[in-house]
Order: sequence, then C-alpha cells, then structure tokens
Amino acid sequence: MTNVVPIETAKAAVQSGRPRVGVLLVNLGTPDTADAPGVRVYLKEFLSDARVIEDQGLIWKLVLNGIILRRRPRTKALDYRKIWNNERNESPLKTITRSQADKLAAALSDRAHVAVDWAMRYGNPSIKAGIDALIAKGCERILAVPLYPQYSASTSATVCDEVFRVLAQLRNQPTLRVTPPYYEDEAYIEALATSIETHLATLSFKPELIVASFHGMPKSYVDKGDPYQSHCIATTEALRRRLGMDETKLLLTFQSRFGNDEWLQPYTDKTMERLAKEGVRRIAVVTPGFSADCLETLEEIAQENAEIFKHNGGEEFSAIPCLNDSEPGMDVIRTLVLRELQGWI
Repeated sequence: MTNVVPIETAKAAVQSGRPRVGVLLVNLGTPDTADAPGVRVYLKEFLSDARVIEDQGLIWKLVLNGIILRRRPRTKALDYRKIWNNERNESPLKTITRSQADKLAAALSDRAHVAVDWAMRYGNPSIKAGIDALIAKGCERILAVPLYPQYSASTSATVCDEVFRVLAQLRNQPTLRVTPPYYEDEAYIEALATSIETHLATLSFKPELIVASFHGMPKSYVDKGDPYQSHCIATTEALRRRLGMDETKLLLTFQSRFGNDEWLQPYTDKTMERLAKEGVRRIAVVTPGFSADCLETLEEIAQENAEIFKHNGGEEFSAIPCLNDSEPGMDVIRTLVLRELQGWI
C-alpha cells in the first residue's frame, strides 16, 4: 500500500527548513482481547517468529498448530483476565506504552518538528501502522526505540527486523536510527534504584533480600553468541553498587521459561521455593528487564511467584512496579531519545 502525504503536510515540511523527525516507541506486544481467540492470534504471531523460536521446522509447526495453539490460549486468557484493564478493554502493557509515548510527546512539545508514536512488535498497533503514521505526518527521519534495556535477538533484533521489513516496501524511505540497549546506562540504573527505594519505603515490612528477575532465554541462544545474559549480569552488578548490596542481598534470577530445553538459570520460581524453605520470610522482587508492567510482572511475579513463596513458608512478598510512565521511568526514555536525536533536532 502506497503512503500518500497530504500536499499541505509536505509544503509545511519544506517551508520549515527542518526535516520532520519521528520517534517510535516499541514494546513486545499483547493480545487485542483477553479471550482464547485473541490470545491465539497473538501467540501464533509471537511463536512463529524465528528470532523467538529459532527452529521453525516441521516438528515445531506441528507442535505449535496441533498442540500449543489448541490448548495454551485458553489458560493464558485466564491469566490476562486477572490483570486486564477493563476500563479501556486492553492490557496494562498497551495502556502504559501509550502513556509513555504521550508523556514523551509532551516533553518534546517545544520541538514542533518532532512527532512521537508507539507500536507493538506483536499485535496492535503494529510497527507498520506506527511508521505509516509518522510518514503521514511528514517525518523524513525516524528513531526506533525498542523498550528493552538488555539486548537480545528475540527482542531488540526482531524489532529491527520488522522495521526493516516495513521500510523494504517503501520507495521513499525515511532515514532510520535505532536506540542501543541501555542495560547499564547511568540514568537507567539511577531510576531503578530510586524506584526500589521509594517502593520499599511504603512497605510495612523490611525485605531480607531483593530478587532481580529477568525474562528467561534458552541457554543455547547465549551459547550461540547472544549477549543477553551478560547484559542482565551487568545491570544487576550496577544496581548492587548503587544500592550498596552484594550478591547475597540482591539476587539475579530468570523467569518465564517455556518448553523442555535448558534455560538461563537460576530460575525465579525455583529460587522462590528454595528461599522460603531455607527460612527467608520477607522478600521483594524487581523486574529490571521490563520497561512496563505486563503479564510477566503483574501475574507471573506478583501472583504466581508470590504464591510459590508463601506456599513454601514465606510470609511477606512484594512485587516492585516497573519504571512504567513514572517520573524516573520517563527520565530514562527522555535521556535515551534526546541522546540519539543529536544532530537531528
């Protein structure tokens, strides 16, 4: 489909003497509806990505279409309903990402030639829709912002893949930049530390330790050269230095494993069980790899893992919110975007 820019928009861009610049925030994605059909559409797109499941051979396709997409959507839909934003009829991830884009646009409102939009890698609004919208506003340059602090091929790289696929269909392509990972950026570490300290001050108990839980990944991906694990370690070590904690007080774990392959360890759920059985009674969990609260933080951590901890003898459990669209969180996004827009604005 050809994108047609209105003559008035084109004239305005030329007359301003400054090319319009678009900023596209991109997060992972979400089903459009919290029911089995909606989850099935989302999972099919997500699990058909060779960056996510690298072996897309016949056996995987049979398993995906014959088993996973027949059974998993029903159970995952129940999980989504537990956290669904019923007022807007959408997932919290979509609500928060929209708000992040709105707040960034407000922060850049003094730069009339800059436009901000947002998209999901899987689901809606799509990356294509976001790029089309920015081009329709006359943007000749676009900064894509994958909202993943730690790089991995299954998150950051697949955002780039999709952006490139969209641009490959255009005759008149905008100039493109992509923000780098920011896993040990000073602003990011400071925002995490501030959010942790602020949250702990609101609790009626003092955690004996904090668990930093990152999304998991098959160990084989790291063995092939993915830097994700090293980025997670770097984030955790920087956070320990900032908070004055060692590895016994701020633990690193990985959650959300899928299938039978070995994933990065230690596993979050097994750690919850072990800590409780060893006599730890009060903990807090932070999820530094997520820029916005979603199913993996609001349901898997705050509900499932809290239950695992308490079932095995734990007493107090608190899930620390993601940075989201908080002031510290927006400071990170603004800092990252303004740094990468140098020379364009």
